[in-house]
Amino acid sequence: MTEKMFNIGKIINTHGIRGEVKVHRITDFEERFVVGEMVYLAKEDGIPLKLIIDGHRLHKGFDLIHFEGYNNINDVEHFKGSELQITEDQQKELDEHEYYYHEIIGCEVHTTSGDKLGVIKEILSPGANDVWVVKQEKGKDLLIPYIEEVVKEIEVEAKKIVIEPLEGLLD
Repeated sequence: MTEKMFNIGKIINTHGIRGEVKVHRITDFEERFVVGEMVYLAKEDGIPLKLIIDGHRLHKGFDLIHFEGYNNINDVEHFKGSELQITEDQQKELDEHEYYYHEIIGCEVHTTSGDKLGVIKEILSPGANDVWVVKQEKGKDLLIPYIEEVVKEIEVEAKKIVIEPLEGLLD
């Protein structure tokens, strides 16, 4: 299978003895983990393992997921540390001005005056809007709120983002 795969979460541990796994979610779409959805487990040999979700609940900020046919901790113990993925076909159509995390992470950030600030390394979702974490070549990471007043241009193909920093944003 040479289809392009996208990470939607990482299995960080098992939970209990009945085959549940604890997942750190890296997708905006809650419906990724509803019962009946199909996901793939990335494996070292490069052949993804197809899994059907038959149980899901939230617990202390993590997704607890149970897969059809994996009913014992021993069945899922070796999943620890693995990425959960979906195929390109499973991606949702996005509205204008909506982007996938993988399209934004790795973009260079420039100011409207032409200064290069750094590269987006992570996206945080603390509340009303996402916050982009920009790794500078020197100095500490910058936190850029993804709001209209700040983000002026997003060129996904060119991996370039132009921002208009608010007062104090770059301090």
